[in-house]
Amino acid sequence: MLAVNEQISIPLDEFTFTFSRSSGPGGQNVNKVNTKVTLRWPLEKSSLPAEVQQRFRAQFRRRINQAGELLVTSQRFRDQGRNVADCLSKLRGMILSVATAPQQRKATRPTGASRRRRVADKRRTGEKKKSRRPPKWDD
Repeated sequence: MLAVNEQISIPLDEFTFTFSRSSGPGGQNVNKVNTKVTLRWPLEKSSLPAEVQQRFRAQFRRRINQAGELLVTSQRFRDQGRNVADCLSKLRGMILSVATAPQQRKATRPTGASRRRRVADKRRTGEKKKSRRPPKWDD
């Protein structure tokens, strides 16, 4: 089970892991060991709550392929096990970022005092600019 928080946990059998050769450190080992991990998660069959899944799809739509699968890769480490754990921790962080609904903004109005200060500042700025003008000569 991938435990995201108290309410959300996802069984590991929903994920498909594929392994391939990775770039980066490892010397000659890179050429013969499949340490890069790609996690595939079909979102249609996922056990995420509907509202969390909707926010997830909206925020991470670029990581979802045409088949509706989320792709997460990791090749940070030199062994498969740590890269699998890294993929799962990345996914956990992604789900946590959309787990709680964003708070709705309450529309507020500026106070009377702040309106008066704003108008007074505008008036001072206008006077300052007016004093920079050359004097007008009336005939």
